[in-house]
Amino acid sequence: MAKPFSKTLDLIRLFQKLRPFIEPYRLMIIGTLLLTFVGALAAQVNALLLKYTVDEVAALTKLPKPMHQGVQLLILISAILIGKELLNIFIQFGQKFFGEKIRINISSELSQKVIDRLLSYKMAFFAEDDYQSGKLQTRIDQGVSSLTKLIQNFFIDILPLFTNAIIALIIMFSANFYVGLLTMLVVPLYFYVSAKQAKKLSGVRRKLRAQREHKNNGLLNLIQSISVIKSFVRERYEGKKQYDIQMELMDSQLETRRTNFLYDGIKTFIEQIGIVLIIILTVYLVLSQQITIGAIMLHIMLFSNVSAPIRQLHRIYDEMNDAFIYAEGYFDILENDEAIEQSGSLPMNSKHITFSLQGVNFTYPNGFQALHDINLVLEKNKTIALVGLSGAGKSTLINLLCKFYSPDSGAILLNGTNLNKYENTTLREHIGLVLQKNHIFKGTIEENIRYGKLEATTEEIILAAQKAYLHEQIMELPLQYQADAQLLSGGQQQRIAIARLFLKDPPILFLDEPTASLDAIATEQIKKSLDAIKQDRTVVIISHSLSQIIDADMIVAMEHGRIAETGTHATLYQQQGVYRKIFDAAARSLNLDKMAETLL
Repeated sequence: MAKPFSKTLDLIRLFQKLRPFIEPYRLMIIGTLLLTFVGALAAQVNALLLKYTVDEVAALTKLPKPMHQGVQLLILISAILIGKELLNIFIQFGQKFFGEKIRINISSELSQKVIDRLLSYKMAFFAEDDYQSGKLQTRIDQGVSSLTKLIQNFFIDILPLFTNAIIALIIMFSANFYVGLLTMLVVPLYFYVSAKQAKKLSGVRRKLRAQREHKNNGLLNLIQSISVIKSFVRERYEGKKQYDIQMELMDSQLETRRTNFLYDGIKTFIEQIGIVLIIILTVYLVLSQQITIGAIMLHIMLFSNVSAPIRQLHRIYDEMNDAFIYAEGYFDILENDEAIEQSGSLPMNSKHITFSLQGVNFTYPNGFQALHDINLVLEKNKTIALVGLSGAGKSTLINLLCKFYSPDSGAILLNGTNLNKYENTTLREHIGLVLQKNHIFKGTIEENIRYGKLEATTEEIILAAQKAYLHEQIMELPLQYQADAQLLSGGQQQRIAIARLFLKDPPILFLDEPTASLDAIATEQIKKSLDAIKQDRTVVIISHSLSQIIDADMIVAMEHGRIAETGTHATLYQQQGVYRKIFDAAARSLNLDKMAETLL
């Protein structure tokens, strides 16, 4: 079952989770913090200088000839401001550059960490509805993006703003206690409104995340199913489905905007009230001769420095809450310890393989029981054919033998030892797997064939392609082995998978409809190659082709997840059971009677 998202993630716990990613850059972070502190001090210069300038100009206006001293004052002020701005260039560059460098490095590590983690998960994880490919992609992309944005905002935006605000508040208290106290009364009210805004939006944001995942997953499925959609003329139907999803997403987005606009208006009103109160109080203090006229400008500018981060709070809260919401999904994937594929410690080094299945039952994560009480021995160096209707459990059985899944109960023994005790890596290095539909990676034909043996030479790759009867077709392409493998036909892609098998040359072969996408001539060619590679190997083959199964050492007929019959073709055909029905149906579908008449 999918693990539910945590709803208790807060800022402290979030940074605790991010700490391992941040820790390697602590010296860079310390440098950024020092620059932030210096920058916050420099940000107060304008307010202090304005106070000094106003007070000095007010005093100079009372002199008979104020211009001479006024020029000196202007030169001094200009020099200080220019010097401060020059210093500020280096401070801001350091803050932004180091902050961006931290963000990029951490973003890369977050992305790579979740990829490495996904590769360690068992197949059952990817079979769960909550972890479909579109949902996983959205969750990872949005999670990494929001987390790195949080880090960037903290070191580039939030930290400088709040450091600036704290220093400005300290100066306000130093200049006049009552003005500082008034500011302190306004700020918590603003924070309170922002917190209420964030709380009101938290549920909507969680719903938005689920809707975005649903939309992306639906779009991915639409692209993958485009040929079926067009063949059934269902463009309008699929478009309506996506439109309904988009409308639900739009409603949620409008709800967030409506809430934001309401609370932002309240916060702007509170900020303006604060400025009005500051002006009233400072004017009163000037009139009562407790402060100078310049102090009015000082406190207004300092209040602006204090309120600057407050003006950004709606954006900061938005992005922080996005980080919380998407971090839940990201860390749910990253920390799903239950999904880690278990591996034994016993290395697999034998080339003579015997499997024994004892009372094996298996149920998929969706609750469908695919196998019931399977008892079977697959003898070494023998070819075993699995036959049965679709859904009989044939492919599931191979998945268990590959350790992609573990049985609910019962045991699978390999050479007398429980399969779970074997190390996954060395076990699968001994297995060659060809499926009905094999994945072709983005890249060249050569790269895709080399996937079977990464250190293979060009000559070995060509030999494997020749055994798969693919070499001649490759040589007819303009780019030959450097051609894009994904542009090949289905049959050619199937031959690439078979070429990988020849290149890997494993002692165990699992063939699930290996020639399903091939024409009759290619099927005959591949069968000859497979017959050659089957020698001295344990082979399990699933096929609806009579030629593939009729000469197997043992045929296992399956029905509804159970073994119905086992034996050779001759013995099973005489029993007139499940195998006989399947064989006769296959023969009729091939119209063997007329074929025989033609050959005669």
